[in-house]
Amino acid sequence: MEDSARVRFAPSPTGHLHIGNARTAILNWIFAKHTKGKFILRIEDTDVERSTEKSERSILMDLKWLGLEWDEGPIVGGPYGPYRQIERLEIYQKYLEILKKKGYAYPCYCTLEELEEKRKSVLTRGESIPYDGKCFNLSDSEKRALEASGRKPVWRFHVYPVEIKWYDVVKGEISFEGENIGDFVILRSDGIPTYNYAAAIDDSLMKISHVIRGDDHVSNTPKQILIYEALDRRVPHFCHIPMILGPDRARLSKRHGATSIHEFQVKGYLPEALINFLSLLSWSSETGDEILPNERLIQEFNFSRMSNSPAIFDITKLDWMNGYYIRNTEINRLVDLAMPYLKGKDVDSENREKITKIISLIRDGVEYLQQIPEKVEPFLQEMVQPTDGQAIALASKESSQKIYWAFLRHLQNFDDLDVETFRKIMKIIQQETGIMGKDLWMPIRVALTGRIHGPELPKVAEILGKEKCEKFVRNLTD
Repeated sequence: MEDSARVRFAPSPTGHLHIGNARTAILNWIFAKHTKGKFILRIEDTDVERSTEKSERSILMDLKWLGLEWDEGPIVGGPYGPYRQIERLEIYQKYLEILKKKGYAYPCYCTLEELEEKRKSVLTRGESIPYDGKCFNLSDSEKRALEASGRKPVWRFHVYPVEIKWYDVVKGEISFEGENIGDFVILRSDGIPTYNYAAAIDDSLMKISHVIRGDDHVSNTPKQILIYEALDRRVPHFCHIPMILGPDRARLSKRHGATSIHEFQVKGYLPEALINFLSLLSWSSETGDEILPNERLIQEFNFSRMSNSPAIFDITKLDWMNGYYIRNTEINRLVDLAMPYLKGKDVDSENREKITKIISLIRDGVEYLQQIPEKVEPFLQEMVQPTDGQAIALASKESSQKIYWAFLRHLQNFDDLDVETFRKIMKIIQQETGIMGKDLWMPIRVALTGRIHGPELPKVAEILGKEKCEKFVRNLTD
């Protein structure tokens, strides 16, 4: 297991990169890095009607945003290309000819209507519904007659009644009976391969050592193993990882909230937080630590600690983890990340020093970047007007008014307002009025921000400056 691995991530370009597929890509990438192996990207675009170049570009951009650079694949190339399946049709045709000669592949002329009728009949009898192999024994004259009638065949793989078993790195021993699988289609009548056929051929030719994917693919594995064995190709290790479920234990979907990497990126999650969070779904470090930068994930990852149970997507935990990375990221990077979210907020982008001070102050309360505009708002207002009932009531209290007038009077004794000056003024007011604690500080917070809670008040006052602080406090005096 610890030799240099060749792993692949093979998305279908039919939409944005789903969070479940992203987790699969991340585990493949981490395992490749852990073994000093190769991470291959392959585009499985044989669903011609639904695959689009736009979706492929979106997936590539999402992977790059996450930092999952591939060693072989689209754009970068490699020795086993092409890396888009639609460009490999001649290859699939070549191996079909080999399977034909070896007696594994045969043409099937059954129409969809005939197959549906058989399916209904079998279901009525309460039996399983693998293909019955009707066309496997057709004579050459019968085939010619069917083709003359205009029927275009698909190509099926003939499954003999044998046991197909393998040791799954995550799930352990798994076996299927060939008679329950039935002869499956490997090439459609238009020459487009099916998933199992194309995936097996590509994984074999690209020398994939470990197939790491969701456990919804377990039922595909015996078919792929049969193709490997029919072609005398080495069977890779299979690692089927548990699915991701929503909090209600249903399969993760739109009704659970954001489900694509693009949505999380737009909302303002950091790529390192998503990688950390997704890697811990059904896996854990021996240390029990949950904050694991990429370097530690790569160093510590192994499949022996992969759970066999479905993973629950906990958005609260993701928010906490993303908040941790926001608090600990380098401040200049955080300012760069925040600027797009502040468009239209009358932020003077030239005054980077002030913006940096604001973001340094408010980031402790930020879980994702989309929250930053609301947190920054108090520093950008030309006038503060509390709207919360509790804040309005607090500002109207006699004790609060006493604090406001004292603040305005003592503020005149200073040319500038920095953190130390603000603290000095508040101490003087406390001594003068006898008001202390939150009863002293909260009315000033309401005056300066319009809110009862917020970041460290002396730093808020320093950023606002003497002129604005005087203006805001005076606005709430009777």
